[in-house]
Amino acid sequence: MSYILIIGAKSDIAKATAKKYASHGHDLYLAARNSDELKEFADNIMVRMQRTVKLVELDILDYKSHQSFYDNLEEKPLGAISAIGYLGDQKKAQIDFTEAQQTMNTNYTGIVSLFNIIANNFEHRGSGFMVGISSVAGDRGRKSNYIYGSAKAAFTVYLSGLRNRLYDAQVHVMTVKPGFVATKMTENMDLPEKLTAQPEEVAKDIYNAQQKSKNVLYTKWVWRWLMLIIRNIPEFQFKKMSI
Repeated sequence: MSYILIIGAKSDIAKATAKKYASHGHDLYLAARNSDELKEFADNIMVRMQRTVKLVELDILDYKSHQSFYDNLEEKPLGAISAIGYLGDQKKAQIDFTEAQQTMNTNYTGIVSLFNIIANNFEHRGSGFMVGISSVAGDRGRKSNYIYGSAKAAFTVYLSGLRNRLYDAQVHVMTVKPGFVATKMTENMDLPEKLTAQPEEVAKDIYNAQQKSKNVLYTKWVWRWLMLIIRNIPEFQFKKMSI
């Protein structure tokens, strides 16, 4: 049993994480919509790293398909990593609930549906690990992205409860909270260089933290202390700020 299931495998963080685990001897399931678009990426890993890579079609918003998706995996994975993410358009979401719903369902409801199924399997067999990529945006609501942030906050709480539930079953659950990351999702944003990680840095941090059974990972590490400060700003003052 050496497969790692990468959910949302077309994202930059997902690809970097897939490479990291493959480099450490793991085979991969790469799950995404239009997964055939990952064929060149998968072939590259198979040739360069001599690992088995299987592409698996997954629509995270098609909840009814999730059980059959997981049942059809020939070999159940050692671990599952969710890199699902949709930043959405905050201003559009404020006036168009369809956009708000898309943001919330992609970042929370959809992955919870699938993670519940995986958790039940891992709990039954008494082993495995689950990694959920949340965000520092879920640590406190800000006017610039509170729809996205609220979904990530919900996911963070879900992962905390799941970690508590699965502890006795020897299944480890890790929450990842990236700050700024230079990806396609953020390519049009003006990000501060010193606070911005590359996907490969995030992948390295995820692998190392998961191997050490860390519960919560902030990446870059400085975000742990930045968010500690931000969380402790009094609300009467915070509501006046633009950060």
